[in-house]
Amino acid sequence: MVAEFTLGLVFLVIGVIMLVIEAASPGFFMAVPATVLIVIGLLGMFVEGFLFSVWSPILAMLIGIPITLFTMWFYSRFSPPSPPTTTVGESLISRQGIVTALVRPHSLRGKVRIENESWSATSDEIIPVGERVLVIGSEGVHVIVRRLTAPGTGKEGGSK
Repeated sequence: MVAEFTLGLVFLVIGVIMLVIEAASPGFFMAVPATVLIVIGLLGMFVEGFLFSVWSPILAMLIGIPITLFTMWFYSRFSPPSPPTTTVGESLISRQGIVTALVRPHSLRGKVRIENESWSATSDEIIPVGERVLVIGSEGVHVIVRRLTAPGTGKEGGSK
């Protein structure tokens, strides 16, 4: 009984350590086996003959499989469905925006608002605040834009 209690305690401690490691670096790699080890460890500690009988492997499977399935279901219910989406500059090509800070050639100090996001911007020409622009390219975390209207005319600008 002492050896079985000790082995159950070892399973329990290993399971708890695995859960702590999982909490420190989430990725769902250790949560399921840790939970199974904790349950089997507790059963080994308090159910006499559970770990050292001829039926132990079969009992471990009969208990381990449902616990694995339940644990996977339980953790999936509380985990976020997917990582938050981020917008990359290339996905903005051909979208329109409005200049919120003066855009200058060869400078990333210019800003444009595209939908609800603000992006650093550059252009081949100076584009003042309030002008509508079209995204024609991206480099890293900034976009390359061109004016949608010709300066001072209010007419659509030409394409490059």
